[in-house]
Amino acid sequence: MLRVLLKEVKEFKRASIATPLFMILEVLMEMVIPFLMASIIDDGVNAGDIGHIYRVGGLMVAAALIGLFAGMAGGRFGAKASTGFARNLRESMFNRIQTFSFANIDKFSTAGLVTRLTTDVTNIQNAYQMTLRMFMRAPASLVCAMTMAFLISRKLASIYLAAVAILAVLLFFLLRRATRYFQMIFPKYDDLNASVQENVSAIRVVKAYVREKEETTRFRKANENIYNIFVKAEKNVIVNAPLMQTTVYTCILLISWIGAKLIVSSELTTGELMSLLAYCMNILMSLMMLSMVFVMISMSIASARRISEVLSEESTLTNPKHPVMEVPDGSITFKEVDFAYNRDVAAPVLLQIDLSIHSGETIGILGATGSAKTSLVNLISRLYDVTAGEVLVGGHNVKDYDMEVLRNQVSVVLQNNVLFSGTILDNLRWGNKEATDEECMEACRLTCADEFIQKFPEGYQTHIEQGGTNVSGGQKQRLCIARALLKKPKILILDDSTSAVDTATDARIRKAFREEIPNTTKIIISQRISSIQDADRILVLEDGCVDGFGTHEELLETNSIYREVYESQTQGGGDFDVKAGE
Repeated sequence: MLRVLLKEVKEFKRASIATPLFMILEVLMEMVIPFLMASIIDDGVNAGDIGHIYRVGGLMVAAALIGLFAGMAGGRFGAKASTGFARNLRESMFNRIQTFSFANIDKFSTAGLVTRLTTDVTNIQNAYQMTLRMFMRAPASLVCAMTMAFLISRKLASIYLAAVAILAVLLFFLLRRATRYFQMIFPKYDDLNASVQENVSAIRVVKAYVREKEETTRFRKANENIYNIFVKAEKNVIVNAPLMQTTVYTCILLISWIGAKLIVSSELTTGELMSLLAYCMNILMSLMMLSMVFVMISMSIASARRISEVLSEESTLTNPKHPVMEVPDGSITFKEVDFAYNRDVAAPVLLQIDLSIHSGETIGILGATGSAKTSLVNLISRLYDVTAGEVLVGGHNVKDYDMEVLRNQVSVVLQNNVLFSGTILDNLRWGNKEATDEECMEACRLTCADEFIQKFPEGYQTHIEQGGTNVSGGQKQRLCIARALLKKPKILILDDSTSAVDTATDARIRKAFREEIPNTTKIIISQRISSIQDADRILVLEDGCVDGFGTHEELLETNSIYREVYESQTQGGGDFDVKAGE
């Protein structure tokens, strides 16, 4: 885990090394100052030597300035190293997520990935900075102060040693209990983010169904879970401060009492007692720092594991060593294909699919909800891999292709149409970033999108809000189809992508496809018979199996499912803008 994370330090290695070095230098200066102070008291004040006071005082000022410089430099390099480390972690995780297959994405929830990129990385950043600064500074200060204390008086230094041992044992048990709670917190952050994300993205539905109170209750419950776990963790950690203060004051009292006796018996000087008291504070403050570091590290361990999971996750889809770099045509063949989203599940989603589709054909797909229509077409562009059998595109197994080459030739318009913030032209050029304005307009004319775009005051420069909230469902679908056409694919898949378009416009789009892209294989998934009845062939799916495959006329005669759907849609009056039977 640490090896995976520390790889992301990269160009900030020098800053990561410089930070503890400057911290150690600061500690050395802090250790020198009490020693010099003892000299001023014993050899300057008590001896009445003003010159000695000036000389040693000058050294104290110099040590303080060097310590100040070292502290500032350590802080600067520490901030640079930790923020750079966090930046690299976010970038590496985001890049890794881009390589994930749909199966990998399914493994991590969207809210979980967001938490890892934000809250978890922030925890690691804070822990890394504290480790570079405090984790090096505190032990160095502890060791140096303890050494100086023993050099001055073994008897009094033994008090420090006993205090350190007692505190170390108590802190170990306190932090061990607190760590268990901290590790429970971050999965709860996933639940909280999921609640917020779902509510905000579906706020229109929430308001339409007047579910604000229920959603508020759901959020409050997720928020309360985090609060309760933090309270339990902090109840353990909070003991740290009074425990430290008690130890500090006890040590000061014991050292003052025993030290006074030693001064009277001439075994200790006044300056040495002052130095010991200063070292006492250094030792116990070092323990305080170490306890804070351990608290932060215990909080960040869970975050480190979660980030490491993402960075270590390998995509379930990989390119072959010598991939095919060209798709010859749009022919598609399914050979005894089985598919399951989870290989441990006994029942597959698709079972024994055998199909052969010629290049340039228009294929309609019909089936009830849950019949695995989308799962079937996802295998063509290799968004998932088959469990058994093989899928061929252009005569080659999809696993033999370079995935980028394959997906550039298989253009998919998914059920959930997504537009991004930017102009209409910006969104269209997701299909082809080099597309000219004229090519974008031509694609929009083919999908009947040009007619509504021209009505916008800014035309193709109209700004699309995040998620496409300022265009209708039908407009969004037509823009997404136009975007797919700009790829000039050999295979075009429309996954129920004209459901929000009236049938007259739907018919015009299909006519444009027949006339303008006759060599492109077109696969149209639809629940509307009028959208697929003029296809070359129609596939009927039932529970992940092929129930029928043929022309509209053939299926009316031989397939009961297709005939039942056809009759229910036509005899009942037809679609809203087409007469029954047309």
